[in-house]
Amino acid sequence: MDKIRIMVASQPRLMRDVVLEVISGQPDIEVVAEVQDERKIVDLVGEMRPDWLVIANDEPQKRPSICDPLFDRYPHLKILTLASKNNDCIFYWATMSIRSSRVESSEKGILDALRGRGRASDILFDRGHSRKTVN
Repeated sequence: MDKIRIMVASQPRLMRDVVLEVISGQPDIEVVAEVQDERKIVDLVGEMRPDWLVIANDEPQKRPSICDPLFDRYPHLKILTLASKNNDCIFYWATMSIRSSRVESSEKGILDALRGRGRASDILFDRGHSRKTVN
């Protein structure tokens, strides 16, 4: 069984130490990186490919701004945010939704859909076999 790969980037240091203590000794969890400089999070996620990122969130009522660029690049990533002020913990993850739209059965309809005109513009086809929605 593969271990769950965790990157811990919580500030302040005490919070990071508490998180590391909680997950240390867990046989199915591996800490792949501990980030002290939060400006390096995006690059290190790309390098280390963790399953989870644990970060501090000073404003638990708002999603941290780093979530969106991370989910754009690494949609598999799960983010756990911790707020020490009110003892709050929130789990963020990205999902893919697949949508469809009728396309006019004509040369114009097909070309319009491929060019992103009309309702079909919210569908992006990957080079592989999967589809992902662009919002």
